[in-house]
Amino acid sequence: MRKENRLATLIATIAIQLCFGVAYIWSVFQTGIANSLFNGDNALASLAYSLLLAFLTVGSVIGGKLTQRISIRYVVMMSGVILAAGFFLSGLVTASAPWVLWITYGCMGGIGMGFSYTPTIACAQKWFPDKKGLVTGLIVASLGFGGVIFTPMVEALIKAFGGQGVGELKTFMVLAGVFFVVCIVGSFFIKNPSQEFLSKYASKNVTVNKEAVSLSPTEVLRRPQFYMLTLSMMLACMGGLMMIGFAKPIAVARGMGETAVVGVLLISIFNALGRLTWGLVSDKIGRKATLAILLFGTAIIALFVNLATGNWIFVLIGCIGFFYGGLLSNYPAVTSDLFGPKHMATNYGMVLLGFGIAAVSSSYIAGYYKNLAAADISLMAPAFTIAACCAAVSLVLLLVVTRKSKASDEASPAVASES
Repeated sequence: MRKENRLATLIATIAIQLCFGVAYIWSVFQTGIANSLFNGDNALASLAYSLLLAFLTVGSVIGGKLTQRISIRYVVMMSGVILAAGFFLSGLVTASAPWVLWITYGCMGGIGMGFSYTPTIACAQKWFPDKKGLVTGLIVASLGFGGVIFTPMVEALIKAFGGQGVGELKTFMVLAGVFFVVCIVGSFFIKNPSQEFLSKYASKNVTVNKEAVSLSPTEVLRRPQFYMLTLSMMLACMGGLMMIGFAKPIAVARGMGETAVVGVLLISIFNALGRLTWGLVSDKIGRKATLAILLFGTAIIALFVNLATGNWIFVLIGCIGFFYGGLLSNYPAVTSDLFGPKHMATNYGMVLLGFGIAAVSSSYIAGYYKNLAAADISLMAPAFTIAACCAAVSLVLLLVVTRKSKASDEASPAVASES
């Protein structure tokens, strides 16, 4: 196999993940959707965003299973069709039946993204076993940079279609067309490496030999490490998910209305930078040490959100995005380290169920306190205090799961672990 083939798969994967970055700019839609469809209820409006992230995890499991039976190319095509259909139908939602947005944007959009999300990451990791952390970081960083690309585009479209409270629905339709084209075209460049490539690479790289044996999803479900890792991911992501959904409204409430969209751009930029940076760091110092730093940092920074004033809120938004991005670039690699690469698409999809639960719960918690803080944003403080506590508990779980992993590996040396 020629090197160019694996680069083509990587580039196509990055293009598709860029589109998925739209999930991280929900706060651009939040206020307009809340006012136009949900009578100003922030919790109900943000449920669409949290359902998208939750069903992304469901789609990841299904997509991972499908790639074991049919070509990943067809799975990516299905992803584009479902995602585009969900966003297009979202543009038809009316205030008389706002709950339909939960189905179209949330359920359909999430499943569509999930079909491609973990399968494409797993596929790229197979092509680059020597640079797993770097490649995973590049891919998930592209998802973060998608927010940077789509934020000004979406802002312009909403304004062109009538402004806040009016233009969001038509913008969904435009995005549907973009997603359809990128996923369908990208699918023709995504394929798994041949056995010939893997054999030649294995003869030159010890890493591939170490990971020759992988645990099946059934075997993974029997291991306590899976449940602790899933719970750890759920708790770790709470702060980042809260800020992603409410960065713009929080900035507006703190008197930064004219530049509030900067908050959305910052969390997208630093989310992407964090995914790439911490992916590289993990290849140097290990997943365990990297995640420990990220979780400790997240717990501390989340507490300072309650104290930030003026432009400092933008600094903290960027910091939360930077650490959150690092978390999402390392959990896929940790999953592969613990359970092996062969069934990584399905196994990581199962770990992502924790992320899905976090998406729903964090959205409800942040939306609830944002409703209480309609007149005084300081009343939203408990939401980020909860996020800080969750990060601290996640750190404890991480230390336990890595200790158990080491003991398990000693008993069963066939399973590789680099965490």
